[in-house]
Amino acid sequence: MSSQTVLITGCSSGFGLETAQYFLNQGWHVIATMRTPRPDLLPRSERLRVLPLDVTDPASIQRCLDEAGPIDALVNNAGVGLLAPVEGIAPDNLRTLFDTNTLGTIAMTQAFLPQFRERRAGVIVNVTSSVTLRPLPLLAVYTASKAAVNAFTECLALELAPFDVRVRIVLPGRSPETRFGDNARVLMGDTVPEPYVAFRDQVFAAVRDTTTPVTHASDVAEAVWRAVTDPAAPMRIPAGADAVAIAGG
Repeated sequence: MSSQTVLITGCSSGFGLETAQYFLNQGWHVIATMRTPRPDLLPRSERLRVLPLDVTDPASIQRCLDEAGPIDALVNNAGVGLLAPVEGIAPDNLRTLFDTNTLGTIAMTQAFLPQFRERRAGVIVNVTSSVTLRPLPLLAVYTASKAAVNAFTECLALELAPFDVRVRIVLPGRSPETRFGDNARVLMGDTVPEPYVAFRDQVFAAVRDTTTPVTHASDVAEAVWRAVTDPAAPMRIPAGADAVAIAGG
């Protein structure tokens, strides 16, 4: 059994929850973080700790860093969705999206990076999205927040290679089983300009469609596992049948 430890952000549901369970099943020690900790979401284990974390709050990040102690892998999975026309996105929601998806990822990396560099060992995996691989309507701002993380990750990998710290990207596809749609509706609010309403409804229906290839949470967990444990894994790892198709197209 492995004595290695992974810290995963955004474990209250979806990809993060599944990834935490996957690493537990493989014998790893897991630190599962959530805004509001719910230890009942995962089975009891001596190898599991559930910690509170808000990736947009520097004080919360520092407390998490102090409580977590040394880790071997950091998985930046926490994020929020937004599916809306640019014209109707409120400035506060725009900032929330980037604070969580982009700046939160960077802040977590900055917090845990020194220990990796000093030990000359460690892995950072950033979970972004396959929407960054092709243009899609109503996803301009969400895609921008994730594409920024892609660019950040690839540049960071060059900085950390001399210290033997690996950095990888996992790109999930469309996953109707997650809360992306619900999150997207929360940030979208009731401010969609009337000319976009019919188009918005059409796109939402496509997002919920399960008759075409989709991504399952287990696909993402397996991709993250590969990113963490396989030194030969590519920089970008698509997760899910649809993501693989997009990446190869």
